[in-house]
Amino acid sequence: MKPLRIVVLGGTGFVGRHLVARLHADGHSIRVLSRNRDRKRELSVLPRVRIDNCDVHDAAALARALAGADAAINLVGILNERGSDGSGFHKAHVVLTETLIAACKANSVPRLLQMSALRAGEGSSHYLRTRAEAEARVRNSGLAWTIFRPSVIFGRDDGLFTRFAALLTLTPVLPLARPGARFAPVFVGDVSEALARALVHPHSIGHSYELFGPRVIALKDLVRWTAQLRGMRRWIIGLPDALGALQARVGEWLPGKPISRDNFRSLLIDSVGTRDGLGELGIVATPMELIVPALLAKAPR
Repeated sequence: MKPLRIVVLGGTGFVGRHLVARLHADGHSIRVLSRNRDRKRELSVLPRVRIDNCDVHDAAALARALAGADAAINLVGILNERGSDGSGFHKAHVVLTETLIAACKANSVPRLLQMSALRAGEGSSHYLRTRAEAEARVRNSGLAWTIFRPSVIFGRDDGLFTRFAALLTLTPVLPLARPGARFAPVFVGDVSEALARALVHPHSIGHSYELFGPRVIALKDLVRWTAQLRGMRRWIIGLPDALGALQARVGEWLPGKPISRDNFRSLLIDSVGTRDGLGELGIVATPMELIVPALLAKAPR
C-alpha cells in the first residue's frame, strides 16, 4: 500500500484524534487543519502528523492547505448552533463542504471522505437536513468520494456515556426528553477503521456506509446503564414530548446548551440503520459491553 498525503478537517475532535492515530499507523502523512494547533498537542508527537492553524472556512487558506494532497477527509460537524434558524448548521455542514470540494478541484485532489450522520435528510431538524444537503454536494462533486453515516459514537472522551456520567454526578434526578429514542451506538475505533479501510480500497468509491453497533438501546436505558456502571442510584424521569420540547427550549439558554430544540427534533428520528456498513468493509462491530464498563471506570468522578 502506497502511503498517502492526507488533509483532515476536524482532526482535533473526538473522532479525528482516533482517526489520525489510525491513519498514522498505516504509514500515511497527515496534515490536520485546526483553528488552534495547541488544542490537542498529543497528536503532534506522531512523526508524520502536522497540525496547522487554518480557518477552513477561508477558501483561499483551505486551497493552499490542500496543495500536494492525495486525499481530504471532512470530519467537521456541529450538534448545536448560535441561534436557532439553521444558519450555523448550513455554514458548518453545507458551505464548508462546498468550499472543500472547490479546494480539492483547484489542487487536483481526487479523493474525498465525508462524515455525515445516520438518517441524514429525515425529519425536521436542521442538523439532519444540512447533513443530507452536504452529502448531495459530495455526490455531485465529480470527486472519488465515500460517505460515512454513523449512529452516535462512543469511546474514550466521548460526548455520550462520558457526558451522561458527568451529568449524573450533578443531580439525583435527571429529567430526560425523548426517553424512548433509540440508538445503535458505534465504537470510535470501528469508525476509524472504516475510514482507514475505505480510503485505500477503490471499491468504496461512490458508496455510502451506515456505521452502527450490534445493539439497539433506548436513551433511558443507556442513561440507566451509565448510572449503574458508575455505582450511582439515580431517578431517570422520562418526559412526555410536550415537556421534553419545553426542556429543550429552556436548555438553549443554559450554559453549554445541554439540549436544544434542534436536538429534540433530531431525537424524533431513531438513530438506527438498515445496512451494515461495517460488515461491508470487513469489520465486526464492537459491542458496547466490551468497552463502556472500563471506559466509565476510568472516567473522573
